[in-house]
Amino acid sequence: MQQFDYHNPTHIVFGQDRLAELDKLVPADAHVMVLYGGGSVQRNGTLEKVRQGLGQRRVTEFAGIEPNPRFDTLMKAVEMVRRDGVDFLLAVGGGSVMDGTKFVAAAAPYAGEETDLLKSGFTPIPISEALPLATVATLPATGSEMNMGAVVSHEGGKFPVMSPLLFPRFSFLDPTLTFTLPAHQVANGIVDAFVHVVEQYVTFPVGAQVQDRTAEGILRALIEVGPQTLANPTDYDARANLMWSATCALNGFIGAGVPHDWSTHMIGHELTALFGIDHAQTLAIVLPSLWRVRKGQKGAKLLQYAERVWEIREGSDEQRIEQAIERTQAFFESLGVKTRLSDYGVSAEQIDDVIRALTDHGMVALSETGDLTPVVSREILHAAL
Repeated sequence: MQQFDYHNPTHIVFGQDRLAELDKLVPADAHVMVLYGGGSVQRNGTLEKVRQGLGQRRVTEFAGIEPNPRFDTLMKAVEMVRRDGVDFLLAVGGGSVMDGTKFVAAAAPYAGEETDLLKSGFTPIPISEALPLATVATLPATGSEMNMGAVVSHEGGKFPVMSPLLFPRFSFLDPTLTFTLPAHQVANGIVDAFVHVVEQYVTFPVGAQVQDRTAEGILRALIEVGPQTLANPTDYDARANLMWSATCALNGFIGAGVPHDWSTHMIGHELTALFGIDHAQTLAIVLPSLWRVRKGQKGAKLLQYAERVWEIREGSDEQRIEQAIERTQAFFESLGVKTRLSDYGVSAEQIDDVIRALTDHGMVALSETGDLTPVVSREILHAAL
């Protein structure tokens, strides 16, 4: 196992009908900005419950944070925070709203050029303070409700924003708030959580038994409860397990002391930016092909994954690895998430655009071993056609 530091200060409030507890958790004298996306939190009553939970506090609302939150949109929120003296942020929504809120928390007190906050990659951004923030999660997918990371879109690129100062103070996870989600969003969330796990697990062995077994448990839970929650959207137990699986997939625990990959995400980000494909859909496209191209580097963990997650024990190493990849691909397809570039109208000729974007954004030495070059990315994308 590799050396690691692990600290997660987020207080999780899990269960239904608990939003009244906001009154105990938000400082009584706070000027709160509630940030959200479209109208779904208004239509399903979540926003009104949040307002009631905040009681008599001064509240400002900021609506319109889009999927893949845009820098320009978030800067409008930053300007409101500065102008109105907001001192506490509350994200009500899915991963994009939570990510956007983290950026606002970092940018509002920042004295420099805000675009500098998009330049640090996966290293912490250069801030010494941030506004306190919390979340009410309405979509199980990204794990942003319990980690210090965000992704912000700007000028055709997607940029990580990371800082220990951006952990939510607390997050409400009420599975009933997800009951009315469209099926395609639920399916995307399942895929997103699944790929978060394997980007930290299917790398190379370092003897981290607790992390491996926990990762495998999350994957098996997603395989079981994903179809259940799609078939019966009001199955509370299935939703609860899906929601907690998505949170645990990216709260840092299974990634402590183990190598990470994130190549699938980095390539996928460019597909979203160029072609407007949903984030989770890009992951479903890239992952199976990446594994096929990289099975030499990932062979030991792919075999472990085949046996422990899919219970594949018969056949040669090559056959078991291919079966595991096929089972993964079939799982994504069973959720209604297509796994080929051609399913989304992307042609072989357009792969050049993706490689150019990866190169322009410095994504030229990806993977857990830093040897996934644009040449390899091209091979992966061609295999995904």
